[in-house]
Amino acid sequence: MAAAQIFTTRGRDGAGMDATAIDHVNLRIPADGLDAAVGFYRDALGFDVENRDLYESGDKPFFSVRLTPASVIHLRPAENFEPPAETAFDHVAIEFAHDIDELRDRLDAAGVEIDRQLEPLGATGVAPAVYVTDPFGYTLELKAAADDD
Repeated sequence: MAAAQIFTTRGRDGAGMDATAIDHVNLRIPADGLDAAVGFYRDALGFDVENRDLYESGDKPFFSVRLTPASVIHLRPAENFEPPAETAFDHVAIEFAHDIDELRDRLDAAGVEIDRQLEPLGATGVAPAVYVTDPFGYTLELKAAADDD
């Protein structure tokens, strides 16, 4: 995989900010969705769940799913949760080090239904991806690493 690059808006109009990554995404889930979230994100997809104890003790209003050392999804249970509407939210894309066949095999073994498979253009190029829906209606694009070819 190619090394990450830092892109900037400098030079366009003189002002610029150097973004290096997306740090986190914050998604609301139903107030009673903790067990379903752990079952899907940890047990089926293999991510670590963090700060569950702080959430359950009331010290934090959310818990986190660790994607990489530098990125997480915060899951914030809410009494007034409404599933995402297609007009307001499409998907979150997560890149994996696995090839698409291994990714499909892992999802099949975990009982995760694959909604569709495409080869979309993403931030790192065109790569095969599968799309799944989490227990709360959020679509996740799970993509293989782009080829360096």
